Amino acid sequence: MSTPTDAPIATDVLIIGAGPSGLFQVFELGLLGIAAHVVDSLAHPGGQCTELYPDKPIYDIPALPVCSAQELIDRLLQQIQPFHPQFHLGQEVTTFNRREDGRFDVGTSVGTRFNAGAVVIAAGVGSFQPRRIGLEGAEAFEGEAIQYRVKSAAALEGKRIVIFGGGDSALDWTLALAEKCPGLVLVHRREQFRAAPASVARMRALVAAGRMRQFEAQPHRLLVTEGRLTGVCVQRPDGAIETLAAEQLLVFFGLHPKLGPIADWGIALEKRALPVDTEKFETNVPGVFAVGDINTYPGKKKLILSGFHEAALAAFGIQHHLSPHKRQFLQYTTTSPIMHQRLGVAD
Repeated sequence: MSTPTDAPIATDVLIIGAGPSGLFQVFELGLLGIAAHVVDSLAHPGGQCTELYPDKPIYDIPALPVCSAQELIDRLLQQIQPFHPQFHLGQEVTTFNRREDGRFDVGTSVGTRFNAGAVVIAAGVGSFQPRRIGLEGAEAFEGEAIQYRVKSAAALEGKRIVIFGGGDSALDWTLALAEKCPGLVLVHRREQFRAAPASVARMRALVAAGRMRQFEAQPHRLLVTEGRLTGVCVQRPDGAIETLAAEQLLVFFGLHPKLGPIADWGIALEKRALPVDTEKFETNVPGVFAVGDINTYPGKKKLILSGFHEAALAAFGIQHHLSPHKRQFLQYTTTSPIMHQRLGVAD
């Protein structure tokens, strides 16, 4: 981790975003002998994976039949250790200028400055904040009795829980906790859900079996006894009020995605995303690349594994940008002595 310095930090590449795509970009650059610094507005690596659903299972990572989001980030951090990336966390990029020599002057909210040969934007959907429950007195309980992301599934076992929301996150946690938290209640503002149909069907089966309850309602008022959250009142569409006992509220109303300063950097935008080519994933600004959910191109799919593919091709594009007259060779980690040396696995 780093602390701000007076002099700009010179680096081959600056990666903005420490989610899965940004971390894998470090790896692909490292294989080519290119060093990188990483900036992220969050206080820890992982992006949305660790901020919103660290315990959520992921099933579509090649060669890993299943892993949690936190496990995926832990594995990526382990994978990039041989390349010694420098992380600058809890800092938002606030200034961004392309110099006459083609390099970039970049500054952060805490005063860290960079002189970068190339920039990779791997900022996901941009900076984001959860949509809050909006009830009087809720602020005092946020982060503890009211959670917008699950910090520890184990800490919730056996507790009285009310979950708000109708998307995948709400349904995923409903199904994960229903067997471990007797009396769990799911509250959604309308009858239709935005989650996977299979998840909705499983939830309705649990309701039919009497193993949980589900209400079509909106949050109305918190119940507090001696400074402790004891429940929540919800209002049905007909105006009727239901009182639900609860020690924990899990609120999944989605996010406020914001590109933030990125929108002011002179990079072309298309529906709040950065258009890139599919050869090297470069934006319209030479030397600025974009990988992961922040970019767009024909056929784009917002999948983690797509971001990995994009990072691999972007690395070669970055190598060419930094050394345009240097001949590029495709080497394989299985057989290349240079790759083995960079990975620290050479005999």
